[in-house]
Amino acid sequence: MKLIIATRNAHKLEEIHEIFDFANLKVLSAFDYPDIPDVVEDGDTLEANAKKKAVEIALATGCWAMADDSGLEVVALNGAPGVYSARYAGEHCSYADNNVKLLAELIGKTDRTAGFRTVIALSDPAGNVETVSGECAGIIIEEQRGTHGFGYDPLFVPEGQSQTFAELPADVKNRISHRANALRRAQKAWGASLKGR
Repeated sequence: MKLIIATRNAHKLEEIHEIFDFANLKVLSAFDYPDIPDVVEDGDTLEANAKKKAVEIALATGCWAMADDSGLEVVALNGAPGVYSARYAGEHCSYADNNVKLLAELIGKTDRTAGFRTVIALSDPAGNVETVSGECAGIIIEEQRGTHGFGYDPLFVPEGQSQTFAELPADVKNRISHRANALRRAQKAWGASLKGR
């Protein structure tokens, strides 16, 4: 059975492969379908974007498709950047641009608690879709640390850790992260049925 991972983000794809057990599945990604346009993520929630990506890719390929959308939710910023995490500093911005803006927005804020959240959607070829989610609580530090990971990883220290996601070894991050928690729930919810098709 083919399962399409609806992303062209190489970092995200690598993490998903390291966490989810795809045994007995032929796993492809949006990279394998260059003629399919990128899905416009215009939903106002992580759930809406994840569902839209999964359904559009499933309908376009005639295969089962899995997609996720993740966001950083900062308490002092009323949950921002949230669904706009990837483009917080504007369209076509870089990870570095987003981190600079986040630090600027938090100047003078004493509450630096935050959480990452991931929603994963699975769509069948007809567009019927289900979701699961995962979270990881932590804090935003005042300067970037670490060279691993991507996105806001150099600024986020998860609860119970002293290092940022960008400093932690990949196996540790992939055990405690929001994406790991969501993928474990996805494995429990859908793993057996996917392999049985």
